[in-house]
Amino acid sequence: KSIVDAKNAVGDNAGKRELMDAIMDRLFVAFGAEILKHVPGYCSTEVDARLSFDTAASVAKAKQIIGLYEQQGIGKDRVLIKLASTWEGLVAAQQLEKEGIHCNMTLMFSIAQAIAAAEFGATLISPFVGRILDWFKKARGVDAIPAPEDPGVLSVRQIYNYYKKFGYGTIVMGASFRNTGEILELAGCDRLTISPKLLDELEQMEDAVPCKLDEKTAKDSEEKKIEMNEAVFRWMMNEDAMATEKLAEGIRNFAKDAVKLETMIEEML
Repeated sequence: KSIVDAKNAVGDNAGKRELMDAIMDRLFVAFGAEILKHVPGYCSTEVDARLSFDTAASVAKAKQIIGLYEQQGIGKDRVLIKLASTWEGLVAAQQLEKEGIHCNMTLMFSIAQAIAAAEFGATLISPFVGRILDWFKKARGVDAIPAPEDPGVLSVRQIYNYYKKFGYGTIVMGASFRNTGEILELAGCDRLTISPKLLDELEQMEDAVPCKLDEKTAKDSEEKKIEMNEAVFRWMMNEDAMATEKLAEGIRNFAKDAVKLETMIEEML
């Protein structure tokens, strides 16, 4: 149906790229619309990772996606536009949020990205706990790092404390967990997105779960205010090898997945 709708929308004279973009947009919105039939709240729909360094194109794509949702009777209040946390993606989020389009900043690996997202009014961020752990395990040549010392856990804790101390309303949603220890260390975080496997493991536990993150403790933390701008952002990212590498890797992998899906669609045309 997405293919037929896309062909009707762009017309017979559309080029291959235009048609493929129209199909992909409608396919993602179809998935999102189906999800929203079963869950309350938001559904995230991602802007093509290949636009991660193009603010204007990201904004235009986000508005197209919102328009397709509205055609199905779904308001923008139920959609999060997912953008990579590059500087260009963050600026795109700033523009979209001013127009009432909510954004989920993904591929989040550093405090620099988190501060910029909050300063720009992003609705939600998704810091990737497990991917941070993966990088540090490889860098240190170890098989495991205890959950209280897990660099991914420490990163989310720092972001949470910074947001609460300085009064930012952006939602912190920890993501990409590798084990239940990481999840338990972040009990009290605004949101956590947890895989079915780890949810099952948590359900089988009987121990009490103490709150590890709370606003009072955050407000008493030693976080210092950082005045964020593009130069500061780029320097902080330059100094953070893990965040720089994982952001670039994530964009490449998301782009590869998009190409794989396009290849599957081409075989159906």
